[in-house]
Amino acid sequence: ASCVSLSRLKDLELAPLGDSDVHIKMLAAPINPADINMIQGTYGLLAQLPAVGGNEGVGQVLGVGSRVTSVGAGDWVIPADAGLGTWRTEAVFPEEALLRVPSDVPVLCAATLGVNPCTAYRMLADFETLRPGDSVIQNAANSGVGQAVIQIAKASGIRTINVVRARPDLPKLVERLVSLGADHVITEEMLRKPDMNDIFKSIPKPRLALNCVGGKSATEMLRHLQPKGTMVTYGGMAKQPVTVPVSAFIFKDVKLRGFWMTQWKKDQMHNKDGLQSMMQSLCELVRKGQLREPACTEVPLEDYRAALEASMKPFTSSKQILIL
Repeated sequence: ASCVSLSRLKDLELAPLGDSDVHIKMLAAPINPADINMIQGTYGLLAQLPAVGGNEGVGQVLGVGSRVTSVGAGDWVIPADAGLGTWRTEAVFPEEALLRVPSDVPVLCAATLGVNPCTAYRMLADFETLRPGDSVIQNAANSGVGQAVIQIAKASGIRTINVVRARPDLPKLVERLVSLGADHVITEEMLRKPDMNDIFKSIPKPRLALNCVGGKSATEMLRHLQPKGTMVTYGGMAKQPVTVPVSAFIFKDVKLRGFWMTQWKKDQMHNKDGLQSMMQSLCELVRKGQLREPACTEVPLEDYRAALEASMKPFTSSKQILIL
């Protein structure tokens, strides 16, 4: 069955507000690929059915239980973890499931802050020690994570080589990624051409490759990595395995790693400092105008079916955001 036919709009009873609970009114929640995968049952995290969809979004606190200390009425909050079910107008959540975010950032930024920019931030920080002047290569560069990688890297003086699929509106897409700070935007086909050598006349070969596609795209990106470089896989849009030439392992000693934001957040649950300081850094970039929300289409909740359908179309460069 399709995602759309599995989804319904329902009125639910609000849970009573416990001492450690927070009553929130949701403001906006995006539809991410992972949300679709969860509904399809192909994700690493599956909800107990029936469930409310949506892993990300921003809400405003309407009221708090007597023991709640980290947030108060009027504050903006986002989920601290996946699986909360954000596609709803109101909810009562436990305090530890929420993270306060400043309400002076644009609402669409806040709604899309918790997954894609965090993924981009962690992958740039946790696998290779990158310095200004270094370069990174990534596929699916027009995805939400890809757009965040371009901007966060740019703010740190790191150059990006961005791979996208050839498409009808390619010049428009290239222009948009360049306006975000992309140094080079190339197609999958170009990855395999000798012209790549021209790029490496002006910038060093990447020490880090970020793979969200798999299959041929990942193999081709690997060829351009520096010896001892790392390729991090965080998605598999081609639904094909990552294939590595043996020579890349032996003679270039490349490292292959995986990254899942949900797992990183789980590992931080006992200590939210890492999460809080990352959010602070990201909000700082937003305030300085160095990190914008991804290209978005705002959709009222009652049109959720159209939004789900649009989010599954090929070559989508605009994130569907439910306005609640």
